[in-house]
Parts: sequence; structure tokens; C-alpha cells
Amino acid sequence: MSETEPTVKRVKLEQKPAKTKLKLLDDDVDETPSAFNPKYRVCPYLDTINRNLLDFDFEKLCSISLTRINVYACLVCGKYFQGRGNNTHAYTHSVGEAHHVFLNLHTLRFYCLPDNYEIIDSSLDDIKYVLNPTFTKQDIANLDRIRPKHSRTVDGVLYLPGVVGLNNIKANDYCNVVLHALSHVGPLRDYFLREHNYAHIKRPPGDSMFTLVQRFGELMRKMWNPRNFKSHVSPHEMLQAVVLWSSKRFQITEQGDPIDFLSWFLNTLHRAMKGNKQPNSSILYKIFLGEMQIYSRKIPPVELDDTAKQQLLATDEYQDKVEQTNFIYLTCDLPPPPLFTDEFRENIIPQVNLYQLLGKFNGSAEKEYKTYKDNFMKRFEITRLPQFIILYIKRFTKNTFFLEKNPTIVNFPIKNVDFGDILGMRQRDKNVKNTKYNLVANIVHDGDPKKGTYRAHILHKANGQWYEMQDLHVTEILPQMITLTESYIQIYERSDEP
Repeated sequence: MSETEPTVKRVKLEQKPAKTKLKLLDDDVDETPSAFNPKYRVCPYLDTINRNLLDFDFEKLCSISLTRINVYACLVCGKYFQGRGNNTHAYTHSVGEAHHVFLNLHTLRFYCLPDNYEIIDSSLDDIKYVLNPTFTKQDIANLDRIRPKHSRTVDGVLYLPGVVGLNNIKANDYCNVVLHALSHVGPLRDYFLREHNYAHIKRPPGDSMFTLVQRFGELMRKMWNPRNFKSHVSPHEMLQAVVLWSSKRFQITEQGDPIDFLSWFLNTLHRAMKGNKQPNSSILYKIFLGEMQIYSRKIPPVELDDTAKQQLLATDEYQDKVEQTNFIYLTCDLPPPPLFTDEFRENIIPQVNLYQLLGKFNGSAEKEYKTYKDNFMKRFEITRLPQFIILYIKRFTKNTFFLEKNPTIVNFPIKNVDFGDILGMRQRDKNVKNTKYNLVANIVHDGDPKKGTYRAHILHKANGQWYEMQDLHVTEILPQMITLTESYIQIYERSDEP
């Protein structure tokens, strides 16, 4: 008996720590059957998260290997790293810098490294929302109806959702003003705020053009996010997609023309969403597409005598031709500025009325257009007005030597601009909807033709306030001041009032 007693005692002593160890494992596993991937509901490192350094506006790629696969964001320093297992960049960073909390940018799940367990904590939901903002139908319906409340950033700055600055990376202000303007086109914004609206569109295998649609939707949601960590947004991912799909026609580092970018962007978005020539084939054509008739006739050469001219005019080639076509924007031609100074030796700032510019589309005003070998007389007649009208005021003329800017000021009303005068007579007689439009966005060019800058004026419909936006600078502006600027592109919305 004396020989066996110590053995029994030794077994008991070995069993006690085993029981304790099993108990600890049970507490840690928290109802997870496998101990290899336990889920911890409480992490001791959550207080190391620095929300001031978190920026999810840039491309989701590893800062070391530049890969887009399996990328994690370090929530302590804000940098992106690949992987989570041993010897990956995220694992090495966590060991070397003692940064432990990481977020998977694809699955939106949080992990603690190098221990490699998942963190489940409701206090991290705000970080998820900043990375991927979501809007319900009720949220979207209230954007233009309920007076907005100012939101507060992490560092205490107040901002208004939808009225946030866009970062000018180098020379992309021409893109920023277009994105600002489009973000306040109500139906377009409402469509892209819900990813569900365009997630079902199927593209052919290997076609990545749809990335442009996804990036634009992400940017819209970030600009209207009421829970942002900062009061501005960087359109970096959006512009990267633009540079790629325009084959570097539009660059971040070189100044461009907003009307070229706007035209290319709307048409490319339309094609990426499987749109065709039908008016209702995409949300863009539903909003912006109008119809017009172009009447053209060929002019005989000037050097011919009257008899030869009469013979040419009798041929089919010189008869009037009618062409039915669609338009996304209308080009308004400014009258040439005065060449001479006034009696005080000062240049007169010329002014012109908007209705005078719109007279080009009334179906009766003719204008001569020259090609390299023929001359044509053309007149335009609008047959259908879209819900939103984009006006392009042509300020720049390019000749053999240099680019010139026309400084003429366009006088226009902010509200109740009647476009019914440019409708054809047959369309006017029909029971046409309201032809009065209100201005919602105004893009302005300041400075020299090549070195100038762009800024945008946008209307926040919920509070009726106008804002001037130039890159990161956002200020309130009186509507009377907008009419004194050198307008370049304007967007009008059909009025709801009868």
C-alpha cells in the first residue's frame, strides 16, 4: 500500500492543472468547437485603435507587395498589409510595431495579430460603416425633404453630408467639380447610394469596365455619409478607374476640360451599365437624354457665278436634310467679346442674356458651319426636353497659335428658367409637362485658359442653401453672387411646381 499511495497522489496532482487548463480553454473558446480559430469577444488592444489615422479612400492594396488580394488595414497606423498568417506582411508588422488590431477590407471582419483570433465588438461598427456606408430607402427619401443636421468628425469638425470637399491630388479639380455637380442630381445620387440598384447588372467575363460604376457608387456613398471620420473625401480610387478606362486621356497630374470629362464619363457609365440607344436603357439616359432635329443645307462655293449656283441648288445634294438625334448636353455659343476699349481706356466686360444663347435651338436661327471642304447652314429644334438639362457655355476657342477665353458674363435666373421657348411649335401645342427649370449646379472657370482653376456652386435642396466648393474649401454663397461668375457648365432640373 505504501508503494501505491505516492503514485495515486501524483496522479491527482497532475489532474488538477489539467482541469484548470480545460476550464480556461472553455472560457476562451466561447462556444466554438475548434480551439484552432477561437473567437474572442473582448480584445485588450481595442484602445490602441487610432481613428484619426484611418483613411479608406485610397486603393485597397498592400503597401509593401502592392497586391490587392487578402488586404488588411492596420487600425493603429492606417496602413494596408497583405495576409494574416505567419510570415505575411501584416503578421510581420504586428510583431515589429506592436500593432495588433486589423480589419479585412473585403469581409469587414476584425482580427488580432499575431494571436490570430477574430474580434467581435459592437464598438467597431462605426469603422465598418466608414469603409462601406449603407443607406435605406427611407434614408434616401429624406435627403431632400428633411432639413439636414450637421455631423461631427473624429477631431470635432462639423460638416454637412453631401457638402464635403474633394481632395485635389495634383491637378484634378476639373474632375472634382463634375463629381460635385453630379452628386446633387437627385435621381442619379439616389440610384447610386444603394448598391442593390446596380449589383444585378451582369458584364461579360473579363470585362472590368463595371469597376467604374462601382467606384462612382462608393464615392457617392462616402460623400453623403453622415458618420465620416473626416470632413473631406479623396476621390483617389474613382480617378484611378478614370485614368485606366480613358486610356490616360484624363490624368490626375494634368489639367483637363470638365466638359470633355463629363461627356466621356456619362457615356462610359451608360455603356458599363449595358445601356443602348433607347432612352430608358440606363438611369443616365432617363435623366439626361433629350431629342432634337437638325436641319442642314449645303452652301454652294462662293467663287461660282449665279447660274452655276442655281444649278447646284437644284440637285439633291443641296436640298434641306432633316436628322433626328439625341443629346446629353446643349452647347451654347457666346458672342465674340469687343475688340476695343471704351472712352476711359478700360475694357468693357461684355454681358449676354441666357435666353439669347438658347435662341440657337428655337428651330429658326441658322448658323454656318465649315468643314475642310464644304460649308453648311444648320438650325436646331428641340423635340423633347429631359428631366435634367446640361448647358455647356463655350468659352474657349482654339486657333493656329493659342487658346483664347471669352470672358462674357451670362445673365441667368436661378429659378424658373423657361425652356419652352426652344421647343418646336408642334411640341409646344402638345400637352407638354412643365417647361420651367431650376438651377442645381454651376461650374465656373477662373483665370487663364490653360492655367486656370475650376470651382462649383451646388444647391442643397433640403435647406435651400447654395455652397461654393473648390477642392477642400466649402463655403456658403448667396445665389445673387452666382450670376456674376464666368459660368462654364450648368445643370438645370425640371421644376415640380405646376
